[in-house]
Amino acid sequence: MSKIKTIFTILFSLLTINVGCFYLPEFKPNYKEVLKLSLLFYESQRSGKLPSNNRIKWRGDSALEDKGVNGEDLTGGYYDAVIDLYRCVMMICLVIFVKFSFTMAFTTTILSWGVIEYKDAYEEVGQYSQVLDAIKWSTDYFIKCHASPKELYGQVGDFSTDHAFWGRPEEMNMTRPAYKIDVDHPGSDLAGEASALFSSASVVFRDVNKSYSTKLLKHAIELYDFANTYRGLYQEVIPGAKQYYESTSYGDELTWAALWLFKATQDSKYSKDAEKYYREFNISQEIPNSFFYNKKVVGLQILLAESIGSDEYSDAVGQFCDNSADNQLRTPKGLLYIDKFGTLSHAANIAFACLRVADLPQMPSEKYIDFAKEQIDYILGAKGRSFVVGYGYNFPKRPYHSAR
Repeated sequence: MSKIKTIFTILFSLLTINVGCFYLPEFKPNYKEVLKLSLLFYESQRSGKLPSNNRIKWRGDSALEDKGVNGEDLTGGYYDAVIDLYRCVMMICLVIFVKFSFTMAFTTTILSWGVIEYKDAYEEVGQYSQVLDAIKWSTDYFIKCHASPKELYGQVGDFSTDHAFWGRPEEMNMTRPAYKIDVDHPGSDLAGEASALFSSASVVFRDVNKSYSTKLLKHAIELYDFANTYRGLYQEVIPGAKQYYESTSYGDELTWAALWLFKATQDSKYSKDAEKYYREFNISQEIPNSFFYNKKVVGLQILLAESIGSDEYSDAVGQFCDNSADNQLRTPKGLLYIDKFGTLSHAANIAFACLRVADLPQMPSEKYIDFAKEQIDYILGAKGRSFVVGYGYNFPKRPYHSAR
């Protein structure tokens, strides 16, 4: 199995602690094992009624009373995180069992993208059904959140009461309010991100479950129309969004949603919309140095390069990967450093992006593949510390996970 096809699988699936010193004389990464462990991380973050084939035995059913303002069933989905690392540094360690639709949607879209491009890798290591389950756990939840064509729940849980609780999610007994966007309180960024989630997942399930794929695509189209017609920022509607997961513009999400709908339908209407938004919101003037839930420019350019084929987009993503490989700030041992928040996910996301760029015509593919492998291998322990729980040498033995 090609190593290239398994590198991307650690996106958003890492628990980290401080770097230690450990000399590893020979590094032989087992990408198959990492792929399996990355999916177990998603399972450890599940909310709701767990299935009988749940592989995380220390987790149980939780948040079974999550409801919308009109009593809608909002059980399921994924918890965002277990601690707020920044505030822990400030000596205030906080539990986060809130469900954030904005970041959950982005994570699922990237996971689906990986399956679309590297399906054979999952099949070869016997994890294809597991990754489908991981995606469906999210899409089933978002179907519930999309209560009507112009209504989408974007958060379940309250910051103040959630932060006051330290314990397992199975033991939560606080009130968990739900917050939504609608016609009178729009959030184009959130609706566009959810549309992209549904479109990408519809491609994943197209040859697996045709009726489910069609259902997902219907949700994608409705949310795209909602996002485009009723414009606004979700952080102006949902309490706390700006403090935790700020979105400064919705132009990239509208473009992102249009591009994923084009990928799902091949309807040129959506590719034309994407190019229109790309100009309208001056996205071409942005020079990205990361690929993140609120910084999707390079992701847009990759999809545009794949769908439109213009040198403008290919040149832009080539410059991004060249800059990342040659000029980006690094730690002393070579990890890309974008920000202290999500340090490893930044590096892994950029690695994934450059693997996609490597597949474009006339790119220095070997350079970008080697660069991506270097970053992923660092995370897996090439420099003496594995950052993946349960994998390799000197991995984190006591992850700070309150559900445990």
